[in-house]
Amino acid sequence: MLIGIPREPREAQAIVAATPATVTALRKRGHEVLVERGAGERASCPDVAYAEAGAGPADRAEVLAADLVLQVDAPTTEQLDAMRPGGAVASLMAPARAPELLEALAAHGVTGLAMDAVPRISRAQSLDVLSSMANLAGYRAVIEAAHDYGGMLAGQVTAAGTTPPATVFVVGAGVAGLAAIGAAQSLGALVRAFDVRPEVAEQVESMGATFVSLEVEVGGGRSDGYAGELTEDAERATQELYAQEAMTADIVITTALIPGRPAPRLIDAGTVAAMRPGSVVVDLAAANGGNVEGTVADERVVTDGGVTLLGWTDLAGRMPAQASQLYGTNMVNLVTLLDDEGHLGLDLDDQVVRAVTVAHAGEVLWPPPPIAVSAAPTPDRGEAAAAPAARHTADDLVRDPRRRRAVVLTLAVLAAVGAAFAPDELRMHLTVFALAVIAGYYVISHVTHALHTPLMSVTNAISGIICVGAILQVGSSNTWVTALALVGITVASINIFGGFTVTHRMLGMFRRAES
Repeated sequence: MLIGIPREPREAQAIVAATPATVTALRKRGHEVLVERGAGERASCPDVAYAEAGAGPADRAEVLAADLVLQVDAPTTEQLDAMRPGGAVASLMAPARAPELLEALAAHGVTGLAMDAVPRISRAQSLDVLSSMANLAGYRAVIEAAHDYGGMLAGQVTAAGTTPPATVFVVGAGVAGLAAIGAAQSLGALVRAFDVRPEVAEQVESMGATFVSLEVEVGGGRSDGYAGELTEDAERATQELYAQEAMTADIVITTALIPGRPAPRLIDAGTVAAMRPGSVVVDLAAANGGNVEGTVADERVVTDGGVTLLGWTDLAGRMPAQASQLYGTNMVNLVTLLDDEGHLGLDLDDQVVRAVTVAHAGEVLWPPPPIAVSAAPTPDRGEAAAAPAARHTADDLVRDPRRRRAVVLTLAVLAAVGAAFAPDELRMHLTVFALAVIAGYYVISHVTHALHTPLMSVTNAISGIICVGAILQVGSSNTWVTALALVGITVASINIFGGFTVTHRMLGMFRRAES
């Protein structure tokens, strides 16, 4: 298959759809790649690097006549005129907001593959361009905010005095939101975050941030993985929360988006006016109308109250080398999915292929059939009525505090009775064991999720002590002691070797790949 990589039509677009590394990956699959001269200049990918990777430099007409054209921005009318009927183009197209583009694709007989229509299901994660770019945008949002904030994000204690850390409030805990939380946390800021999906609270807290919760029921996520609509009470409560958090924050980053719709308005002008002078707001939804009143796409606005509103829509493009590599990798995965023995194959029975195909064979195929991606089907009313009783019996032992206290009290009574009739030496060992269990429970339960992997090293050390103690008891004249020692050695060894194996795999994720 002949694949073409054109120079992006917008001069402001610094991302390119393929890097020399991804060109090499495409050529290993047997495809021929043509790259328009100067296509990667803005992403620090010179023509000579593409040539060394095996991509022949070509002019625009040759590139656009390829079997499959890969680019970032939607194709222009000029580009469509140069593409051959029966060819295909893959790019970001915003199909829900660009019906005229879909009609033009169909009229030219060009197959349109919208990379921003990839469904959010596990099998399609490797193609998810929006997640790749959102990850970079969330990180860059913190960098831009820190620049305009003009102060240190981390607190310091010096001889001249103490400076408190900056407070960052992140709205939305999707890909961009989590990336922003991680970046702000690593810079030392105090991070607070909110999402209408309460199930993401654990993800937020695992990164060391504070998840802000509401007393009212706010709903949850949709079946496609995005946040759903709110009730009137929930919307009123969230507006009050946004106002309260924004007025006490130094930096606010909003990431709320609903595909195919204008961005929801989260923070109004009154809240912005009440924010502290010098505060910074980064609105990642500026391209779709903005989450914050007063935000202007691609502009930096300073209010009368001294609040800076950043509406940059090219945050990922401000890191063009990394963005191009990620985007290009997504494109390689797309080509792998569509590869039919060296030819472009469109299996419209495949949910992922059908979702991204917005035009084919002269027809507009948007919107695609809905894809149910929830882990379990939504129960009907009869099932919903019966479900609470089933969940109650399954979880009572763990969640009901009264039952938990009863179980603990029963175990304590049994332990006291056993200790009363036990020899003095055994009673001493039981007391040490009970105190160790209590101390260990409270210590481990208060360790943040982010430190669970380092904690594995501590548990390995404890298991090592157990293993040594059990080895010393193997030669005991008591058969029961010897048997228990062998069991202890076996169990402790499993924990030790398993812990080292997991730790080795975790460390491997941070090792730089050998070139």
